Amino acid sequence: MLQNNPLLAQLKQQIRETTPRAEGVIKATDKGFGFLETDDGQSYFVPPPAMKQVLHGDRVQAVIYENGDKTSVEPDTLLEAGLDRFIARVQKREGRLAVVPDHPSINNALKARIKNSLDEASIGDGDWVVARLVRHPLKPDDRAFFTQIDELVAKANDPAVPWRVTLARHALEQECPDAGDDWPLRDEGLEREDLTAEPFFTIDSEKTRDMDDALRIAPREGGGWRLTVAIADPTAYVEEGHAADLEARTRAFTVYLPGQNVTMLPERLADDLCSLREGEERPVLACTLEVEADGSLGDYRFFAARVRSQAKLVYDRVSDWLEGQGEWTPDAEIAGQLRALREMTEARAAWRAEHALVFKDRPDYVFDLDPAGNVLDIRVEERRIANRMIEESMIAANACCAHYLAEHVGHGIFNVHRAFDPEKAQAAHEFLTAQEIEVELEALSELPRYKELKRALESRDDAWLDARLRRFQGFTSMSARPGPHFGLGLAAYATWTSPIRKYGDMVNHRLVKRVLKGEQAPAEATQALTEQLTERRRLNRLAERDVKDWLYVRYLTPAAKEQQAFEAEIFGISRGGLRVRLIANGATAFVPAPLLHSDRDKVVVDDKEGRVQVEGEERYKLGDVIRVELIEAREETRSLVARPAS
Repeated sequence: MLQNNPLLAQLKQQIRETTPRAEGVIKATDKGFGFLETDDGQSYFVPPPAMKQVLHGDRVQAVIYENGDKTSVEPDTLLEAGLDRFIARVQKREGRLAVVPDHPSINNALKARIKNSLDEASIGDGDWVVARLVRHPLKPDDRAFFTQIDELVAKANDPAVPWRVTLARHALEQECPDAGDDWPLRDEGLEREDLTAEPFFTIDSEKTRDMDDALRIAPREGGGWRLTVAIADPTAYVEEGHAADLEARTRAFTVYLPGQNVTMLPERLADDLCSLREGEERPVLACTLEVEADGSLGDYRFFAARVRSQAKLVYDRVSDWLEGQGEWTPDAEIAGQLRALREMTEARAAWRAEHALVFKDRPDYVFDLDPAGNVLDIRVEERRIANRMIEESMIAANACCAHYLAEHVGHGIFNVHRAFDPEKAQAAHEFLTAQEIEVELEALSELPRYKELKRALESRDDAWLDARLRRFQGFTSMSARPGPHFGLGLAAYATWTSPIRKYGDMVNHRLVKRVLKGEQAPAEATQALTEQLTERRRLNRLAERDVKDWLYVRYLTPAAKEQQAFEAEIFGISRGGLRVRLIANGATAFVPAPLLHSDRDKVVVDDKEGRVQVEGEERYKLGDVIRVELIEAREETRSLVARPAS
C-alpha cells in the first residue's frame, strides 16, 4: 500500500530534486574509501560503506552530504558500469565461486556463476577467465554484485598466461586463422611482367618469415636512381569476399608480440606462398620510381610482375658491411645495389628533412625468450643504416601510392595524421605563446606552416618542450579520402607495402589492380571499415605494450630485490609522482611522489607544466634523465616501482 502511494512517491521525487547531487566517476583506493571525480574537476570523498555499492570506474550520480566542514557523497544511481566484460582470476573457497577482476584498482571478490556451456569441473582456483558483470547493487532490483564466467582463458600454471590473458583482454584472436591447401593463383585480366632474372633482394630481421618487400635499385646516368619496390601479392590468392578475406578484414592486422605472432592471413599464405623467399618465384605488385639526385621523387609506374628474390639479407649484417665491420659480404651485384641504396637513402632523408619531416630515431627493444616464455635478455636495437634504407624506400613507395590512388581512384585507405587534436589546438597555441614561440593558430592546422614550426621546434632540442607538446597532439587514423600526414610532413600517405600483415594494404592493392586492368573502381571504403582499422591498430599496440609490461616485471624482479639502479627518462608527471622509462631496456616504472622527499609537504608537483619542485627548487621536469633504483616489481598489476637513486 505504501509502495503504491502516489503522494509518497511525489514526496520522494521532491526530496530528490532538492537534494544537492553530483555526477562523476568513482576512483577507488586500496584503503577502502574512494573519491567521486566530476567532469569539471571537483573531487568528493566516498566513505568505505558507500564504496561497497560501487566499483572503480563506475559513472554514478551521488547525494552530497555536509557534516560541518566535511563533505562526502553517497552514490545512489548507476549511469554506466565501469566493468562489463573483463578478465578475472577464479577464486574457489569452501564451495563458493567468485572472481577477482584483473584490475589494479579493483580487488573485490565478486560472486560468480559459470556459463551453462562450460564444464565447471574444468575451471579451478586461480584460473584466468573472461567474465561479465550481470548484477550491480545500484541497478533496480539488484541487491549485490554478481558475475558470469563466459570463457576459460588459461589455467593458472599455463606458461603462456601473459599472451593468452592479454589477447583475451583486448578481444583479439588467440591463434592464426585456419587455412586449407588449395590456393590457386587468380590473375584474371592482369598481365604480369617477368622480372625473375632481375637481382631483387630482401632485408629483414633474421627470424622474419613473412617477407613482403623486395628491392632492385640502379644508379641513373646523369644522377639519381631508379628504384623498383616489389611487394608480396596476397590478393593474387585471396579473392574479395573469400572466407580468408573476411577473416583478414576482421583481424585487420597481424599482431606482433614478443615471442609470438598472430597472423592476419593464414600462415600458409603469410609465411609461405606470399612471402618473398630467396630463390622462390612469387607474384608481386610493383612500383618503379625515379629518385632525383637531390632526393626528390620523379615519375613512377605501378605494374604487376613475377620476381625471384636472389638474396635474403639481414639488417645488422648489411649495416655492419656498409660500416666496414663484420665478416659477412654480399656478392658483387648485390653489393653495388646496397651502396646505391645507401646513397639514395641519404639523399631522401636530406630532402625530407628540408621539404617534409623526419621522425627522430628511437631504439627498439627486443626480447629474447626461451621456449617456456622466460625472458633471457632484452636487447637494444638502434635504427641503423640498413633499417633506414628500407624505411626510406617504403615511405617513397607509399607516397607514390597515395598520389596514384588520389589521381586515378579518388579514394582508398589513407593514413591521416593531424599534428594537434582539433579540440586541443587552442590550448597548444596558448602553450606555445607562453613559451615565447610566436605562431599563428592557423599554422597548427596547415601543413606547410606546421612543417616550418616543427623544424624550428626541433632546432631547440628541448626535451621538456617536446614532452609537453605531446599532450596536445593527435593520433594517426585511417581515412577513405586523402588527407595530410603531419607526422611525415606529406600531403597524403597510403600504405600498400605490407599487405601480408595489414588489411588496408590489401584494399589498396585491389584498387591499384583495378586501375591496371582498366576496371571501374568500387565504392569507397565505408567509415565503419576505416574506424575498425583504426581501432584494431590501437588494440594491437595496447596488447604489445601489455605483454611487454608483464615480461618486464618478470625479468626485472631480481633487479628490484637488489634495488638496482638505472638511468631513466621522465615521460610523465602527475600529482601521484613520476613516470619514467629505463633507458637500458625500455621498461616503464612509477616513482611515487612521497618517495621524492621524506617530507611530502616540501614537494610541489605542477602536473600541467610537467615540473616538480623540492624544497622550493625545481628538481625534475619532463624529458629529464635521472637515476632511479627499482624497489618493487608487482606482477599482479604488471608494474614497477622506483625511487630516485641516492
